[in-house]
Amino acid sequence: MSFDNVCKLLAEKYPFDFAKWLLPQEPKTIKVLKTELSIEPIRADFVTFLQTENRILHIEFQTKPQSKPPIPFRELDYSVRLIRTYQVPVTQVVIFLQETDDPIVFTEEYVNETTRHRYRVIRMWEEEPELFLNSLPLLPLAPLTRTNSPQGLLSQIANNLAKIADRETKQDIAAYTEILAGLRFEKDFIRQLLSEDIMQESVIYQDIFQKGEEKEAVKFCVMLLNQRFGEIDSEILERVKILPVEQLENLGAALFNISEVADLITWLNQQDHQ
Repeated sequence: MSFDNVCKLLAEKYPFDFAKWLLPQEPKTIKVLKTELSIEPIRADFVTFLQTENRILHIEFQTKPQSKPPIPFRELDYSVRLIRTYQVPVTQVVIFLQETDDPIVFTEEYVNETTRHRYRVIRMWEEEPELFLNSLPLLPLAPLTRTNSPQGLLSQIANNLAKIADRETKQDIAAYTEILAGLRFEKDFIRQLLSEDIMQESVIYQDIFQKGEEKEAVKFCVMLLNQRFGEIDSEILERVKILPVEQLENLGAALFNISEVADLITWLNQQDHQ
């Protein structure tokens, strides 16, 4: 599960809140639009289409600015296909999650000799945090917003998480928040924000393994490894990737108590002898 995919899950779980944030007028109706747009395969892992009563909101979440085809051309391509298929206006928003000075994050149009196509860009590190702190569905994005006091921002986020009454909702929002915070903050700093049992008990965490989705389980464990240890030796990653789902589930739980790479290797060695 990539950072982009976490945002996609949020947008599709809370479409009204994302539309309210990104559109100039609050929609009366909205639904998640499942579409193929068959000229090329859609990068479904980070693209969300929301359909209001008279418009389509196309959201892309980007961790890295570079892509093939380049983002400006892709926005033009999507816009043409959406308008041709649905015959309604399209609002396009590209949301960059991780701070960079790459020129592409400051580009808001595709231009060639005969065509000019504009779209909106949001750089999360320039966004004021208040909107995100005051919206439960947007709260996981709050760690990525503008701040002169990271400790203060994370403390506010922790306080807001603590106020969520429904336990299941609290666990899921906390899980999303912890994952996205990893884009910006060191792992030890993040651990001061959330207790490990919240993440482990999260319905998101459980669903990945209980459904037996091996590829998603591998992605999830690799993401946890990267968040906890940073760069991991490729041989260790290969050992993780070949684990069956049951052992991946055990690893996901064990990682909350493993603090050193040496302990991870010991755990993997133990699995080899079972």
